[in-house]
Amino acid sequence: MKVETIDHGFSGLAHVIASYLVPTEVGPVLIEAGPASSYANLVAAIRALGYAPEDVRHLFVTHIHLDHAGGAWRFAESGATIYVHPRGAPHLADPTKLLASAARIYGEQMENLWGEVRPIAAERIKVLDDGQDVHLGRTRVRAISTPGHASHHHVYVIDGLLFAGDIAGIRIGRGPVLPPTPPPDIDLEAWRASLQRVRELAPDALYLTHFGRADDVRDHLDRLESKLDAWASWTLGALRAGKDDEKLVADFVRYWQEELRACGLDEERIREYELADPPWMNLQGLVRYWRKHHPEAFNLSST
Repeated sequence: MKVETIDHGFSGLAHVIASYLVPTEVGPVLIEAGPASSYANLVAAIRALGYAPEDVRHLFVTHIHLDHAGGAWRFAESGATIYVHPRGAPHLADPTKLLASAARIYGEQMENLWGEVRPIAAERIKVLDDGQDVHLGRTRVRAISTPGHASHHHVYVIDGLLFAGDIAGIRIGRGPVLPPTPPPDIDLEAWRASLQRVRELAPDALYLTHFGRADDVRDHLDRLESKLDAWASWTLGALRAGKDDEKLVADFVRYWQEELRACGLDEERIREYELADPPWMNLQGLVRYWRKHHPEAFNLSST
């Protein structure tokens, strides 16, 4: 099966956000809309492949975070059906809460990073349940619920290839595999179970939204789970040490940067990772996980 990788050129950098175009008998199928801010780049790439954006009648988003689904409304307004997890669908129809949550994280950077986000008409949204198939000519797309990064996360399997969203982590070029752990609903137990489910699916390759194809599936997933455990342990230790928020962030960013430099990454590649997987945001998600799910671990009240 042919898969076209489209680089959004997010914030002027390559290898940060990908969409994937799959030619089918019913026209081009798109996996991931990316953010509205890079819609023009996505359209240019679609045209370069010989299609118009209006030819995209089927768009699958792995979850509703703005770097994956922020531009979906543009395709819906052109007549596309947007396929999404049941928990994500209400936030595509009314993105008010989604945008408010993102604004708490990104503040004044919201518009520049993500662009305009509009509601999607209910008739353009198709909810997919766990294990549900969509038949598009001879192409079958199967949705698999994979919570952990987000409660509203699907992966999609097409002909043995798995489009992984964020549950299979971030890996740019020959760099390390890192977990994206933003607030508000990181759940490490659910994430580990989802990784095991992906292993059991035994796909031939992973297609990562951040960024590209990974053929060493089992090794990739093992490295991701190991790093997820290491970051969670680091965060718990820092919380138990009583560090204040400012100190926590500074120490984690330093720890994160030192890890990437130890892998031999230059400053440009580190910047790509920073845009795809901001370390300060990862820390926020892990702190919230411990406080919400395991306050007994350090005698903190659940929030």
